[in-house]
Amino acid sequence: MKKRKLASIILTLLALLVVLPTAVKADSTPAQVKKIQEAGVLKVGVKQDVPNFGYYSADSNSYEGMEIDIAKKIAKAMGVKISFVPVTTQTREPLMDNGQIDILIGTYTITDERKQNYSISNPYYYDEIGFLVRKDSGITKISDLNGKTIGVSQGATTKSNLEAYAKEHGLTFKYMQLGSYPELAVALYAKRIDAFSVDKSILSGYVSSKTTILKDGFNTQEYGIATKKSNTQITSYINKLLAKWKKDGSLEKIYKKYNLTPAKANS
Repeated sequence: MKKRKLASIILTLLALLVVLPTAVKADSTPAQVKKIQEAGVLKVGVKQDVPNFGYYSADSNSYEGMEIDIAKKIAKAMGVKISFVPVTTQTREPLMDNGQIDILIGTYTITDERKQNYSISNPYYYDEIGFLVRKDSGITKISDLNGKTIGVSQGATTKSNLEAYAKEHGLTFKYMQLGSYPELAVALYAKRIDAFSVDKSILSGYVSSKTTILKDGFNTQEYGIATKKSNTQITSYINKLLAKWKKDGSLEKIYKKYNLTPAKANS
């Protein structure tokens, strides 16, 4: 009897040892992620006017693009539904500040200044600043834009980067700042601006038979997923997902789906 009792105790202890690691693993989910899981929905700020990245299609009545697919993968990993909130370069930070969105995936360039105010993930995409011009303009290189008017988006980092480039290369640019990419494209066609400047992959969605992207580009941009400065647990969680998806080729598949070729990362 004593032997049977001892055997029974040993088996019970072994069973506990098997169960305990599973319980610890379940509890390892960060509290900030658990809060989203308890709410049952991930609120994601996305662009709705950037083809291939974040675009709202009236035909399908849905959001499409590389960033949309990444957002869906994050929500799936969390086991929650997803709610897309359209943002612009002017509204995306205020929407994070007031809690209307949990995370932002909207061609948000990682800068030291932004990292002081927001928690931003590791890069999920690399790009460089480019120029969309009219084919009949005679502009074939950046130096041809000396003294000309360049259209940029309000609230974006493009203007400051162009100013630094111009100073470094002895050029002078005039600027027109508008609220959206479609407005900038229209301004280019209307000859109100000589070039529309932003990251090349964004420009790729606005190329037509009458426009072209200059081969020249500069200043590699890193896109990150942003959230409130205090949401460091969410950022760490997302970084682990991005690392996994880079390793297993998931991100590469999404790039190919939208014919996107990332620029080379800064060395």
